[in-house]
Amino acid sequence: MNPGLKSDPSSFKRSKSVMNMNKQKPQFSRRNFLMSAAAVAVAPSFLMNTVASAKIPGRKLRHACIGVGGMGGHDLSNFKSHPDVEIVAICDVDSNILKTAAEGLPGVRTYTDWRELLKKEGKNIDSVNVTVPDHTHFSVAYQAIKAGKHVYCQKPMCHNVAEVRSLTNIAIKKGVVTQLGTQVASTACDRTGVQLIKDGVIGKIKHAYLCSNRPGAIADYRLVGPRPAESQEAPANLNWDLWIGSAPMRPYAPAIYHPAKWRAWQDFGTGWSGDIGCHIFDAVWKGLGLKAPISVIAEVQQSWKDSPERRGDTWPQGDHMTWIFPGNAYTESDKLTLEWFDGEIYPPADVRALYSLDNYPGECAMLIGTEGALLIPHGGEMPVLLPEAKFKDKSFKKFESRNHYHHFVDACLGGEKTESHFAQSGPMTEAILLGTVAIKVPNQLLQWDAAKMKFPNYPEANKYLRRKYRKGWEIEGAF
Repeated sequence: MNPGLKSDPSSFKRSKSVMNMNKQKPQFSRRNFLMSAAAVAVAPSFLMNTVASAKIPGRKLRHACIGVGGMGGHDLSNFKSHPDVEIVAICDVDSNILKTAAEGLPGVRTYTDWRELLKKEGKNIDSVNVTVPDHTHFSVAYQAIKAGKHVYCQKPMCHNVAEVRSLTNIAIKKGVVTQLGTQVASTACDRTGVQLIKDGVIGKIKHAYLCSNRPGAIADYRLVGPRPAESQEAPANLNWDLWIGSAPMRPYAPAIYHPAKWRAWQDFGTGWSGDIGCHIFDAVWKGLGLKAPISVIAEVQQSWKDSPERRGDTWPQGDHMTWIFPGNAYTESDKLTLEWFDGEIYPPADVRALYSLDNYPGECAMLIGTEGALLIPHGGEMPVLLPEAKFKDKSFKKFESRNHYHHFVDACLGGEKTESHFAQSGPMTEAILLGTVAIKVPNQLLQWDAAKMKFPNYPEANKYLRRKYRKGWEIEGAF
């Protein structure tokens, strides 16, 4: 570990990109939808915690799990472990996964189609968790919230910016309890990090560097493609049509979509930043009280950039995105630069050297302040103040970790507001997904008009803010 910190943190070399930057009727009209943008950005957090159904003494929260394989199994276990939760129903498009999950829940009702679950169990459930591929998040969560159900949704909230905006709006309107699946936000490390930023321990923030360079992730989850030349029949246990849902239909192929590998494909996933970015952004977003960005630009892996086939189908195996956010009382100036690095592209060496070039965390946030630096390692025990020599005797409040799922349940039963409610995590997810738009138009600076939800300087990119839904799967509330 290198205890040294440059006397002037602003002397860090800036990356090349930063230096070069001088069938149903929708519930809302498009005009009202766009006009609500500003309201979402400043919505008071208590709106997200108005309990739709007041707590009844002695009654448990009646919950349904939509998606019970992989991460869904983890989510199910956490909800099941809360003493005041009754798992009423579960759903999964894979009958083998559904059967295994049901074996541990005597009497639970099972469904293959989430739409059938919401229709038949409407009077029997109070809440749902949505733990399915990204492209289906909005479909399930919107319909559940519309029905007045509290929703825990895995990150990112949705597949694109327009979906996030719509889901945030209806969550506020309906007054349900919500929680984004940023479980790390409830850890001692992230909770303490948020407070350290707010307390100004490292002074005013000058620059932020976020990264996810997880070893092994490139080969395992960032597929190069192309799609298989020949199709196969889906196994009998998997309802492929339901798995595809609102996304464009494509033939089934083993081992590259279900399970887990779907993140690599633009039709289904949101890239590595859409997945892990929601975790690593969270403490920085909350600590600094960030709002919608002013602009975003992305650099990408050259081989992906040079391949039209890959650019139209998969996400790159490395990217570097840079946002400019409006400054505030926590920042040194009226603008804040925040950079994201993942896959094959790493944060600058001089930034990593503030902690250790050899042992810099593969996933973390590093904030540079006027009085020092703060490293918030993803999944770490505690944040690290740098230089260590300067802060070795510094005492500060250390928060305890809490169960992210249980916190949601407690809020549904009348407890305090959730850590990652949609009024807060919705705008954050929007900012992250603007980065995925920038990836599709690499090296193009995109100026962002949040209220009108468009890029005024580069209209060609606006088409990436939303998607066209598969016929028969059109979604009420989507724009």
